[in-house]
Amino acid sequence: MTDNNKIHIIGAGLAGSEAAWQLAQNGIKVIIHEMRPLKTSPAHKTSKSAELVCSNSLRSDDYTNSAIGLLHQEMRMLGSLIMEAADKTKVPAGGALAVDRESFSEYVDSKLKNHPNIEFVNEEVCSLPDNQQTIIASGPLTSPDLVDAILKEIKGEGLNFFDAIAPVIYKDSIDFSKAWYQSRYDKGDKFDYINCPLTEEQYYDFVDELLKAEKVEFHDFEKASYFDGCLPIEVMAERGKDTLLFGPMKPVGLTNSNNPDDKPYAVVQLRQDNKEDTLRNMVGFQTKMKYGEQERIFRKIPGLEKASFARLGGIHKNTFIKSPILLDDNLRLKTMPNISFAGQITGCEGYVESAATGLLAGYFKTCELQNKQIYFPPETTAIGSVYKHLRDDTNIDDYQPMNVNFGLFPLISGEITPNGKFRKIKGMDRKILYCKRALVDIKSWIEKIRTA
Repeated sequence: MTDNNKIHIIGAGLAGSEAAWQLAQNGIKVIIHEMRPLKTSPAHKTSKSAELVCSNSLRSDDYTNSAIGLLHQEMRMLGSLIMEAADKTKVPAGGALAVDRESFSEYVDSKLKNHPNIEFVNEEVCSLPDNQQTIIASGPLTSPDLVDAILKEIKGEGLNFFDAIAPVIYKDSIDFSKAWYQSRYDKGDKFDYINCPLTEEQYYDFVDELLKAEKVEFHDFEKASYFDGCLPIEVMAERGKDTLLFGPMKPVGLTNSNNPDDKPYAVVQLRQDNKEDTLRNMVGFQTKMKYGEQERIFRKIPGLEKASFARLGGIHKNTFIKSPILLDDNLRLKTMPNISFAGQITGCEGYVESAATGLLAGYFKTCELQNKQIYFPPETTAIGSVYKHLRDDTNIDDYQPMNVNFGLFPLISGEITPNGKFRKIKGMDRKILYCKRALVDIKSWIEKIRTA
């Protein structure tokens, strides 16, 4: 890392890819430093940019009443490469935006490697650069040497949690005499999800097996502190035998077409994982069970007795920093302002949220290099709420990764009706108003930053 005339980006994940794209599109030369394939991580399988190591779903795409759907739309309006790739490689998933994971990564990788302002260097970065303008977007699986260098600089203000991955099954190994196609409440195309039903007896036998299963053991120095959005299936079961009935195995909104009169007590859903629809992802079935236990227990699910697994579940350690106290408003390290951070290492959670911080880091760095005024994203927008989380130090001792959600938005308690009266609102009405307000405010912000 010796070129002082270019922006150096460490990591070609979702955040690094987005940051590089935003900079390059603004005429700034970029060098992306990616250690794969020279060195890999516990979760990555390829050397492609923006590899999706967990689910292939970017979650709800409804921008009229969903915070993540709203973030999707805002990112599209901001020229996001990640959202462009998702829209180009999407697969059926009801109201969600799911992608063919291989095509998605290949699309991003090709766009970056064919951009005249972007250069790739395959190397592991093990230290913090003293002078080069750098964005660290090395992700939650940052290599140990770089983690050590970061922790040394920030005086040990680092945190970590454990993230679990769900298994993927070959669709042709599913028994459709027991399983059936249907989206919950018939949203989207009925082929988006495959459902496997369990009786009451089968459900509780299954939970008992989860509780008894052999799990991956942590080292003595590791403390398992999971992010609630990615709890392993067996950890959920440990919280109560009925917990899964209100989580990934809830049976509501579904009717077994093989036996319409027999309402299932619990249901396992399988979501399309690739464009060809040869692979199905076990929705919500992240796990830390040993491989042999996964095969034995998951084949007890009706319809999966002969399941063939393309990928078994796994678990890995995620690293993030206390961004609210360590980073300035431009996402730069306060003690080394030539270094910015983006992605999950900042304490955001989720694919699109990670890309959003990359977009912001790229925008801030562009303004800095081109002497333009920086306009921070409004808190009323989805991307502004993600940014707000990274800057909120009100409860820094309990700072944890966070998905975008309406709880981060400034409250709307009501609205003025056409006859001039105030009407209190709640629930879905409030979500709709949050989205309407955000779309107005994001347009104003985009106009500001593009005319600055």
